[in-house]
Amino acid sequence: PMRFLVSLFFSFAAGVRISPSPPFAATAVACRRRALPRAVEAVPGESCTGEKVVVVGATGYIGKAVVRESVRRGYATTAVVRDAAKAAGEPKFEGARIATADVCDPPALGAAGSPFEKGAVDVVISCLASRSGSKKDSFAIDYQATLNCLDAARAAGARHFVLLSAFCVKSAERKDPYALQFQYAKMEFEAKLREQTEMTYSIVRPTAFFKSVSGQLEVVNSGAPFVYFDLGEGRCATCNPISEADLAAALVDTVADKSKENALWNLGGPDDGLSMKQQGEMVAEVLGKEEAKLLAVPIGLFDVIIGGLQGGADLALRASRFDAWPEGAPEWLVKGLASGLAGLAQSLEDSAEFGRIGRYYAVEDMLTTDPADKYGRGTPRPHYQRIA
Repeated sequence: PMRFLVSLFFSFAAGVRISPSPPFAATAVACRRRALPRAVEAVPGESCTGEKVVVVGATGYIGKAVVRESVRRGYATTAVVRDAAKAAGEPKFEGARIATADVCDPPALGAAGSPFEKGAVDVVISCLASRSGSKKDSFAIDYQATLNCLDAARAAGARHFVLLSAFCVKSAERKDPYALQFQYAKMEFEAKLREQTEMTYSIVRPTAFFKSVSGQLEVVNSGAPFVYFDLGEGRCATCNPISEADLAAALVDTVADKSKENALWNLGGPDDGLSMKQQGEMVAEVLGKEEAKLLAVPIGLFDVIIGGLQGGADLALRASRFDAWPEGAPEWLVKGLASGLAGLAQSLEDSAEFGRIGRYYAVEDMLTTDPADKYGRGTPRPHYQRIA
């Protein structure tokens, strides 16, 4: 139940998927004709500098869309993957070069024939992100693996580095008591990116991106209520997510747009935002329900569950360090118990962090209000209409 409730908000934070045509659509041929000197004013959704682009994190949800958009613009695009044979069947990679590389192995990244071979890349677009959000995974991927790619890009002589970050990194910057581990990992990498001087950079922080929430829709369609978290006095989190195609277009825009050099861009979709309650009402409307059935779960439920998980983790960790074993206790038994308890502590700690992630997106608005921070055409309703 915990993972189900958390996943509702983690899914909304990650977005709901929609597949509109990219904004200001243009053919690859037309975009190749737009491979003009970078002094010319960039055209959103169209401009192409004609440079060599490498996309890391290419097999992820947004990474695939970025590869497709980069190819559509006319860029010579390389998609960095772990399994080339599997990636070869991905339709969104059509027209791109597929290269195998381990972003956790720095020496391999710059080896001869690699995506970061000297002179092989002009622009890197990083869509790397940890899968779990745990502290270990976050610092291994959101920080260290991304730093490996930055170092490899610098060594290869690349000009520009585009980072897909997250709107919520602001919580780590403010040192909010509820800031998350992956936010700190991304913040620390952003600092490294700003510190270096060999390359220009663009940091893009989307509020949220569209991703499948068909499970929630199917539940509602079966007659069950749409679940959201009540913050009290009828309040709930609000967000203006950005579609995968629009976000991909924005990321590729930064390659040619001088105004986005050495800059941070908070980015949301074009609408005014939807609360979770409004999202539930929209789902019911799209499904043709006479009345929206909504279940408001008190946010305090998260606090109870997270507190229990964290308390269990702390207790298991203390127990793993217990050293007053009876004299003569077998060493294998002592070590085995200590190792098992340490593993349990780590598992509970990760579960508590997962709960904190869910709670964060249940209480924090992921919303841009400045027109300059709104982009594209995609909105959630067409997604629900499509999957309904």
